[in-house]
Amino acid sequence: MPPRPRKGLRPSTIRIDPASISLPDWRTQANDPKGNRMPSDQPIHSHDHFHGRLNLEQQKRRAKELLKSIQAGEPDALTRLAAHLECEADTAKLADAQLVLARENGFASWPKLKLHCDVLAEKHRQAEAGTLPVLDAPETLHIRCGSDIRRTLKIAGFKGDFLEFADPFCQGPVPAGSREVLLAARADFVSRAYSIDPKDAEARQQKEHAALAAASSHDHVVLWFEHDSYDQLILAYLLDHFANVARPTKLELICVDQVPGVPGFTGLGQLAPEVLIWLWENHRQPVLEAHRKLGQEAWAAIRNPDPYILLALSNTSTDPVPQMGPALRRHLQELPAAHTGLSLTQTLVLQILADRGAMPAGRIFGTLVREYEPLPFLGDLMFWHTLVDLQDCDPAPLDVSDTHLPWPERMVDISAHGADLLSGKQDFMQSYEGKRWVGGVCIDPHNEGLKTYRWDLSDDGQLSIT
Repeated sequence: MPPRPRKGLRPSTIRIDPASISLPDWRTQANDPKGNRMPSDQPIHSHDHFHGRLNLEQQKRRAKELLKSIQAGEPDALTRLAAHLECEADTAKLADAQLVLARENGFASWPKLKLHCDVLAEKHRQAEAGTLPVLDAPETLHIRCGSDIRRTLKIAGFKGDFLEFADPFCQGPVPAGSREVLLAARADFVSRAYSIDPKDAEARQQKEHAALAAASSHDHVVLWFEHDSYDQLILAYLLDHFANVARPTKLELICVDQVPGVPGFTGLGQLAPEVLIWLWENHRQPVLEAHRKLGQEAWAAIRNPDPYILLALSNTSTDPVPQMGPALRRHLQELPAAHTGLSLTQTLVLQILADRGAMPAGRIFGTLVREYEPLPFLGDLMFWHTLVDLQDCDPAPLDVSDTHLPWPERMVDISAHGADLLSGKQDFMQSYEGKRWVGGVCIDPHNEGLKTYRWDLSDDGQLSIT
């Protein structure tokens, strides 16, 4: 499904130019809950704006410009300098400005940034000349939770097959029980939530699972993932799968939450071919017994109707996949919040409207991904499903107009009830008329036999469930 919003928590020193961010063409994403993570290859995410191909000459110019700004006493430049160096503005040298730029881009020093630029430039030259070294074999299978890097891998010179396995387990029911129960629940949810024909949803599911079942026939399988809950829940499923079947001769994983030189990193789909080669050469690791055990534990916890199990796992060291713990904790924040009954996504939507005023639904999505969501994971149709579910409430938290238009163009504002929910004056669970799932946890406030679990954060940021 798409290169979606995935950006993760980033240091305050990361600098993003808002002018370089554009919203997607929403109408090209029909039948795809995560935008172009299903068959289309069009970029859709507001952070998919830098491909990672750092230009050394450009960085040199920026360093000189930063030095001039520091010497001129410009506040922003001084703040950037102070974030990385104990240096007075009147004594700053070009080397100091270069170090600031290097560290803002994720490098320890300017020479390391320069070396990275040189390596990428050489890979780019080799790709254009058709002289790239052999990376994989035609018998290799690359597995990804979307189609976003399929074409880029080919451009980079990878020869292996590609499998898109893209069931968005981060949304909808992931019930405990048999494989048949799980697949039936998932197909039904994907069809209803994303307005996909039931036969198409089932056919896509069967095709993906059949291809996954055949993956063990490949000598070499590589899993490509990043750090948000969309990716990590699918990764947990795959690791559990490979723990229970005959495994390929070589099973490897590439999983990252940041890429040097890509301060706006959200996902692999935004990266240039030579950057994917760099990840292949520097971040590929064998999938060991520890990976498989983590996958088994995580997948069982995700499906468990008791969220305490998943919380306990998320608070342990999830090495050898350190990205999994934060993603699981973010997943749990889609449960109702302790003081409002809202999920974190629902809270952020209402907060955006309270802060910015009425705006088209598509712009809310862009703002959510770009500025508010701490660990972006939603794609466009997944986001729209969230809004529809939020409105399953009496009275409605949102005022929506222009309903004859495609959903991204419909104007949305926060209602008086929405403001009361956001402030905690009202509890969403008291007016919510729907039913939704967070993994194996069913949220149905009108079912007296179900406990409504809630999440909260302590002052020091520790997540708890009550």
